[in-house]
Amino acid sequence: QVQLVESGGGLVQPGGSLRLSCAASGIIFNNNAMGWFRQAPGKQRELVATITPRGITNYADSAKGRFTISRDNAKNTVYLQMNSLKSEDTAVYYCAARWVGSSAYAYWGQGTQVTVSS
Repeated sequence: QVQLVESGGGLVQPGGSLRLSCAASGIIFNNNAMGWFRQAPGKQRELVATITPRGITNYADSAKGRFTISRDNAKNTVYLQMNSLKSEDTAVYYCAARWVGSSAYAYWGQGTQVTVSS
């Protein structure tokens, strides 16, 4: 059974930082690209950042320079370090896994709420 469990969300003031974690089980982690997505109220889910098994990263324009995605293959965990947070970063953040031979993210976590507010 595949499980992706996010943690680390919460309430933070504008300009603050949070680090999200996503622990994966039930998949061969080294064979999966991992991604962070988010969905704000009333908006579509959007890509935030992705990372391949070898560590090649890709970011949405809104995340470049502020967010860093990383992974620890020994711990089957992917992280999202978020700095200089803005109110518009408020959303539910989801991690997802994509087998390297597929174009679709097949496995998703339950999401963790990030609220940026003073």
